[in-house]
Amino acid sequence: MMGMPRGGRLFLATCLCSLFVLVLYFQSITKPEPALKTGGRTVKSRRSPLQTLYKGDQQLQPSTAQKSLQGRRELLEQACLSHTRKRRVLSPEDLKHLIVDDKHGLIYCYVPKVACTNWKRVLMVLTSDGRYTDPLAIPANEAHVSGNLRTLSEFSVTEINQRLRSYLKFIFVRDPFERIVSAYRNKFTRSYNTAFHKRYGTKIIRRYRSDPDPEAMERGSDVSFREFVQYLVDPRTQREEPFNEHWERVHSLCHPCQIHYDVVGKYETLEADASAVLRLATVEGTVQFPTSGKSTRTDGNMAAHFFKHISPFYQKKLFNLYRMDFFLFNYSTPEYLRTR
Repeated sequence: MMGMPRGGRLFLATCLCSLFVLVLYFQSITKPEPALKTGGRTVKSRRSPLQTLYKGDQQLQPSTAQKSLQGRRELLEQACLSHTRKRRVLSPEDLKHLIVDDKHGLIYCYVPKVACTNWKRVLMVLTSDGRYTDPLAIPANEAHVSGNLRTLSEFSVTEINQRLRSYLKFIFVRDPFERIVSAYRNKFTRSYNTAFHKRYGTKIIRRYRSDPDPEAMERGSDVSFREFVQYLVDPRTQREEPFNEHWERVHSLCHPCQIHYDVVGKYETLEADASAVLRLATVEGTVQFPTSGKSTRTDGNMAAHFFKHISPFYQKKLFNLYRMDFFLFNYSTPEYLRTR
């Protein structure tokens, strides 16, 4: 090498350096995720959920369920790319709906009125170390107690990033208008929801009902669906305070264009999609997702009945308010909608 011309020596040194960098690169991309420390115990690194779900044995044909889940994820990513120019940095406040299960490497963004009570029950079973075994034995109000489950907002930035990179992240969504009708029915037509009647019903009646009687203004328990829609589309509503989580848009609760969810489950295929998530988390033998026994749950026909009494003007304003959820999660404009 000493007898080489100076230019040759420089060329050889450059090649060796490049080879060294290349080796380091391939070592880094093949190195498994480091184990996470969680309260004194170490969570073992696991295969990437995307590898498990979408990059399984290449010799096997992906199942219909896998194709469906992959298709939804790809549609969401395409929608985000085409519709979001600037992506803001998320704050801890933005991560309060993301529940973390360190034991099984799961992150679930809960959306009220999309089977979130049962998902919280399932996660309480998975994280309880044996205290809970049957999701349906957990009272609904206990499932919603703050502190029973940890959220991503409770971790440091480094811990948040580690979990977002290596955990299975999933979300369940629903036709936006069916979700709105379900929220209205649950919060404004049930006698036991006096807190919602006082907090929101009294305000809605005072603002949108002409000549309300004193009892209605005091109790707030007989809000009509038309009044509720007026409240949602009124610009003053969001200027005064953020939407309640039960009617907040899914993209504002779960930030699907900043957080890349591995599974986008749908309420319309709830049981199959829930089974797929539990299978991916390898806990299908530990816990079963509760099946709904409700015969009066809100569906498209019921939503159509409620919207029949809403004028085209307000239907259009409401659709524009929830347009991003329709678009991101590939929901068609309801056939019953009259926006012209």
